Amino acid sequence: MSKYNYDLFVIGAGSGGVRAARIAASYGAKVGVAEEYRVGGTCVIRGCVPKKLFVYASHYSEEFEEAAGFGWTVGERSFDWKTLVANKDKEIDRLNGIYIRNLEKAGVEIIQSRATVRDAHTVRLEAEDREVTAERILIAVGATPYMPDVPGIEHAISSNEAFHLEELPKRIVVVGGGYIAVEFAGIFNGLGVETKQLYRGPLFMRGFDDDLREMLAEEMMKKGVGLRMNSDIASIVKKDGELELTLTSGEILKTDAVMYATGRIPLTRGLGLEEAGVKLGKSGQVIVDEYSKTSVDSIYAVGDVTDRANLTPVAIREGHAFADTVYGGKDVKVDHSIIPTAVFSQPEMGTVGLTEAQARERGEIDLYKTAFRGLKNTLSGSQERTFMKLVVDAKTDKVLGVHILGQGAGELIQAVGIAVTMGATKAQFDATIAVHPTAAEELVTLREKWQAPLVKAAS
Repeated sequence: MSKYNYDLFVIGAGSGGVRAARIAASYGAKVGVAEEYRVGGTCVIRGCVPKKLFVYASHYSEEFEEAAGFGWTVGERSFDWKTLVANKDKEIDRLNGIYIRNLEKAGVEIIQSRATVRDAHTVRLEAEDREVTAERILIAVGATPYMPDVPGIEHAISSNEAFHLEELPKRIVVVGGGYIAVEFAGIFNGLGVETKQLYRGPLFMRGFDDDLREMLAEEMMKKGVGLRMNSDIASIVKKDGELELTLTSGEILKTDAVMYATGRIPLTRGLGLEEAGVKLGKSGQVIVDEYSKTSVDSIYAVGDVTDRANLTPVAIREGHAFADTVYGGKDVKVDHSIIPTAVFSQPEMGTVGLTEAQARERGEIDLYKTAFRGLKNTLSGSQERTFMKLVVDAKTDKVLGVHILGQGAGELIQAVGIAVTMGATKAQFDATIAVHPTAAEELVTLREKWQAPLVKAAS
């Protein structure tokens, strides 16, 4: 018999932890999972799932308007925030139940408690005031929103609280330049909230292809979002029932709510990792090797807590790879070099592979670009444009990156990601028969290399 209570003990029942626990148990390991909040983690409970539901809700304001071009007459309409929140909560409860049942079906023991690490093989369960031992410990606690040290920050909310607002504000200022910021700016704007987005740099969505960043900014402003680059908040004061924001420029903005989306930090504080000998990075992230092993041989970590690629599918893949390697007798590493990604901004962004700037650092490239109004928009009256871009290695003809802005970009990039991951060439893209009439056909019909600045006029 084992000298430990468990073969594997997982701290955190988010996407990565749940997948690792289930797969390890399927290989015969005795697994325990500790979760202090709800099973499902950030994505299911307070992240990508409820956010996508809010994105869907926010699209209807435009769709009602655009229906007239197709002969529809839409009568009186109104939006009820509390109904959306209540229905969202029901769906989250349903998913939470599914996650719990799947763990139980796999034979995993779920413990509702905060857990901390005491040493290489010991975990303390705070709610039960006891300790358990495990041959291996997996850290999968994720990350939490970062709130900067700004005077009056207690009056601001993060994306966590945005899902549970009692009332929808009439005005809001979203602070940040990443995908959470642009997604929530689009959500609030679509739901009828007067929305401003502040970003301290010259252009938001740093790390994405520059053409996508520029066109997204143009399209968001056309939809009514007040974008303010090179702008940040110096202080927040609650005054006469509203919030008064003093910007670093000295300008005063008045609003009903402020939401910060200025990054996320790993949830390692107070977890006992450093005391147990686990090496952490400057931001508190757990340092791991290619097999997700920490500096302590019996302790592993997956997901956002490692700050490698903070995406739910990546956490799931890392958790699965860990279990396959340690308990399945396989040698599985996760390739973080090519990760298809969708941003549910309005319009959507989908991207995979290298940006133009990254590719140029590696050598000579060819570019193929197109911008157009989609077929639907010719009757709807919408001026929203779709943009597509291929980045190709000039010597090998290999497609290094694909970048899309427009309706359905997230769905498109999943399929295109397969081709890029397999190392498809531009010639192979060209040899693929187009599906007409679709926006996606542009990806296989682009023939002329881009030589001059793209003329951004609606077709």
